[in-house]
This record gives sequence, structure tokens and C-alpha cells, in this order.
Amino acid sequence: MRVLARPNGDRRNLVGLSVEIAEGAMEDRGSLVRAVAGCRYVYHVAADYRIWVPDPAPMFRANIEGTEDLLTAALEAGVERVIYTSSVATLGLVPDGSADEETPSDIDDMIGPYKRSKFTAEEVAREFAQERGLPVVIVNPSTPVGPRDIKPTPTGRLIVEAACGRMPAFVDTGLNIVHVDDVAEGHLAAADKGRIGERYILGGRNLALAEILAEVANAVGRRPHRALLPVAFGAELAARITGRDPFVTIDGVRMSQKKMYFSSAKASRELGYTPRPARDGIADAVAWFAANGYLK
Repeated sequence: MRVLARPNGDRRNLVGLSVEIAEGAMEDRGSLVRAVAGCRYVYHVAADYRIWVPDPAPMFRANIEGTEDLLTAALEAGVERVIYTSSVATLGLVPDGSADEETPSDIDDMIGPYKRSKFTAEEVAREFAQERGLPVVIVNPSTPVGPRDIKPTPTGRLIVEAACGRMPAFVDTGLNIVHVDDVAEGHLAAADKGRIGERYILGGRNLALAEILAEVANAVGRRPHRALLPVAFGAELAARITGRDPFVTIDGVRMSQKKMYFSSAKASRELGYTPRPARDGIADAVAWFAANGYLK
């Protein structure tokens, strides 16, 4: 097994694994060509995942152009199958219901550069499958949580901040929470059973944000709070002055004004996908963050 890793990237999650490391980056096409050489399967799980960026150009370069470069390299290398990790961010939403793979959406529905970049990159992956003959299967994870979120991701950061009592606010929204290990199993199932050109939501349980924060609070004995949009404006203004990422963003609040609920029925039916209870993912995330010094 071979993994692509940046030359100066954090490799703690690779410690102890029997893998060959290919140094490179999504912005370096030559490194992608070298990384896929001789591979049967390629799992494209890399992305610049940030809700807020002062300049979206590098994100578009990595997520869109990088995807096209990687899929081109895979096509030229004769890879047997590519599993492209998209996101439920590319899907439409169903008011008072759960969206699925057929829920319509377009680029105008995408709030913020991350969603726009993932929407466009998924279109690139679909075009490779339908028009260029590359055997691509698309998976759309919902909101993965669990151990080894070393950065952490925006979702993991929410859990850390809430567990530490620094969560300044929250709005009446909802997310589909899934254990990260179940998402990994879903990728393997998609490689084995997924249909070329199809996409599969890899989700868990739909939970109101209040329920999510209550699970975190129960784990650490804290109490969640409520929130306001002006917090986001102030946080982004401070970020532009200090250069540090804001915890609450305007795009994040706008996205959170809708309940982002999804159904994994197709993945369950076609891939045999069976996610565990969402509370297990939240509990495992809190335990890992605590054990690794994130909750100081």
C-alpha cells in the first residue's frame, strides 16, 4: 500500500502502518503520476478542507485542478478503480427531510469556496467516469467524527471547542454524524461493490446541533450555549487582522441555518453499509482528543 504525503506534513497517523510513503502534493502533478504508478486501486481522499480561507485560489488549485491531475494520472496508469471522496456538501437539501444522491443541486446552491470547490471537483470525477472511461466510484461522507483527527478538521474543532467550554454560540441547525471508521469501511465497500459513475452517501444519524453538543457536554460535564451571527462577523474581522483562522465564520453560520440531513439508504442497499450509532463517534472523538492533550 502506498500513501501520498506532503514532504513536511504531519505524519503521526502513519506511524506504525505498513505503508510506502510517496512524497508529493495535489498541486504537484509529477508527484501524482509517480504516486499512482503500478497501483490497482486509487483512493482520492485528499482535500483542502477549511470553511474559511482569506484567498480561495489555493483551495481551488488543490481540490479542483488537483483532482483533474490525479484522475488523469490514474487514467494514464491504467488504474482498475478510483474511489473519489466527495462530500454531502455537493448535494441539495430537503426542508424537513433527508436528502439523498438524487436530490438536485447546482453551483449557485454552494455557500463558500469549500463547497464550490467540492461541487466542481465531483463534476470532474463524474466526467472522467462517463466520458473518459476511468472507472470512478464517488462516495459522499456526511460529517465524520472520531479518533485521530490530528489537525483537527472543522468538525473536530467544534467538538474540541465545545468540550473545552469555548463554544461561543450555536444556531438551530442539524448535521448527519457518522463514525470515521464507518466512512473508511464504506470506501472499501465502494471499491468492491460500487457501480462506476455512481455516488453513495456515507452517513450515520441525523442530529440537531443541540443534540450533538449535548453529547459532547455529557462526555466532559459541560453545558452548551446559544449563539448569534454577529459573533461570526467579529471573528472573521479578527482573523484578517491576526492571520489566524476564525472559529465561527459567516459562511459557516449561513450554512448552519439549514438542517443538513441525509440518507445512506443507497449505500446500505448496494454496498452493505451499516454505520454504528452516532454517539459512539462523538464519544470516541472526545476520548481521543482528551487522551492527546487537545482539551486543556
